[in-house]
Amino acid sequence: MMHKTVLQRLGMKICMPRTFSTSSRLNYKVAVLGAGGGIGQPLSMLLKTNTKVSELALFDIKGGPGVAADVGHINTSSNVVGYSPDDKGLEKALKGADVVVIPAGVPRKPGMTRDDLFKTNASIVRDLAFASGEAAPNAKYLVVTNPVNSTVPIFKKALARVGVNQPKHLFGVTTLDSVRASRFASQATNGLAELLSIPVVGGHSGATIVPLLSQGKVNLTGAERDNLVHRIQFGGDEVVKAKAGAGSATLSMAYSGARMASSVIRALDGESGVEECTFVESPLYKDQGIDYFSSRVTLGKDGVETIHPVGPINEYEEGLLKVALAELKKSIEKGEHFVA
Repeated sequence: MMHKTVLQRLGMKICMPRTFSTSSRLNYKVAVLGAGGGIGQPLSMLLKTNTKVSELALFDIKGGPGVAADVGHINTSSNVVGYSPDDKGLEKALKGADVVVIPAGVPRKPGMTRDDLFKTNASIVRDLAFASGEAAPNAKYLVVTNPVNSTVPIFKKALARVGVNQPKHLFGVTTLDSVRASRFASQATNGLAELLSIPVVGGHSGATIVPLLSQGKVNLTGAERDNLVHRIQFGGDEVVKAKAGAGSATLSMAYSGARMASSVIRALDGESGVEECTFVESPLYKDQGIDYFSSRVTLGKDGVETIHPVGPINEYEEGLLKVALAELKKSIEKGEHFVA
């Protein structure tokens, strides 16, 4: 009889190894900034199961050591340490980190847009970028904190303030859009989500999210197509409403963040052909004054290896992209002006 992994015995999908590494090598330190929050806790748990991670540093202004104590009981070999702000905890969490994942910030509540989050989350991301640049200047930075369309430019500008200018190392985590696209499309077409690969380009909020259904061979038209696109673009609202004010999309976001972190680590470890859609400094629409864009990116040891063009799209998708670019430009400028 074939040996079954723990995940298989628990009934989890066998596609999981595609997302979370199964190598026995232990090489990488990952720091999670905001580990005590609704995203940070499950994200930390999932990262603890990644066997390429040798050290997991969990920081939060409140609860970091508690989360570390809990997660540290999971029977994988990585060492888990929790940090709080006292005694230079943030600096210690970041020192020597290969990958820094930032889910810190306030969650979205009913009636809030991602722009409503800006006032609080912008300053949090700026300050964490300063600290990250000073303590871990060579790390790969994965920004989860919303609004990603603005927080990634903030992070880049703040890093530059402390002398770090490595755009290939900075990623906005838009993976949840791809995860939703494959799941929602599978529901609309009675297909298998595990077998659907739908590139999602643009940004990470509302109309800036452009699912390229045509490239994923999802052949819907009319109201069915419109409803699917709207659900992918505004899937977060669905969760906020269902939680009735008690939170936003935390579990699916944690899964997506862990998947992106795993992909970055796999590429750092020398695996070739690792691709994700992610929001990075990009040349694709710089001629239109848009310095950041999410598209398919091949990851490598130095972070971004290749930024792929959008590729062939149909007339409907061209219309979506036109709207996305106009909104995206405003969000990026908002982030850059905040730091300036």
